[in-house]
Amino acid sequence: MRMLPLIPRLRCLLLAAAPLLGTTAVSAGETAAERRVTTIAVDVGHTLAEPGATSARGRSEFSFNLALAREVTAALEAQGFAVRLINADGLIGSLRARPAQAEGADFLLSIHHDSVGQHELHAWEWAGRREAYNDDHAGHSLFVSRGNPATARSILCARVIGARLQRLGYLPTHKNGNRREYADETHAVHYYDTLAVLRHARMPAVLFEAGVIRNRQEELLLSDSAYQARMADGIATALRACLDHGQPADDETAADAH
Repeated sequence: MRMLPLIPRLRCLLLAAAPLLGTTAVSAGETAAERRVTTIAVDVGHTLAEPGATSARGRSEFSFNLALAREVTAALEAQGFAVRLINADGLIGSLRARPAQAEGADFLLSIHHDSVGQHELHAWEWAGRREAYNDDHAGHSLFVSRGNPATARSILCARVIGARLQRLGYLPTHKNGNRREYADETHAVHYYDTLAVLRHARMPAVLFEAGVIRNRQEELLLSDSAYQARMADGIATALRACLDHGQPADDETAADAH
């Protein structure tokens, strides 16, 4: 997997380099037990009744979301976060109900997987079934809302997640750039101001699209447990760095006044 350099544009000034290396820095005289435990709410996108996109081999987006959300939960707990997993049973149909269930958490991360428009699909046969694929697009992307009361922190954490994943070799997609304004083009962070799960959250919130499941090769990667676990570890490490030591840049702070 090709390694990409971490773009130094971020103003996430760390007390030490340890958070980006997978460890947690503790200031002098402070023990881990004395720190307030940070709580992350992890939302599993879509539902059993409305499972979202369909993969190139006919698997539901919800099943991908649940698998990755469980890996992210484990990685966050390994980083010392308290985690609240939302919609693991796939029964929460209301997007507004999800941030309500996250009430009291310090951050909300909504897990999704991406697709393409119907006009971009090509037919193929898989396991005796007629399915549809598109191999032109691949990669992750992130979304924030200027309707969220903590837009600056949301943008910052999305940037840090994107940068960390790129450092690990995960490539972003820019297929959403034509319809969603960039908050940070380098790290594929977009504004999605009207998205209810972000807009109604009272804490910083980011929606993460892990990859394009209509892409036949990327679908296989996104189904692989080792690939999921490495991605989840990157997300958890980035959130530890952002939430412990990150300082929003001027353009991020200005977004709060939008």
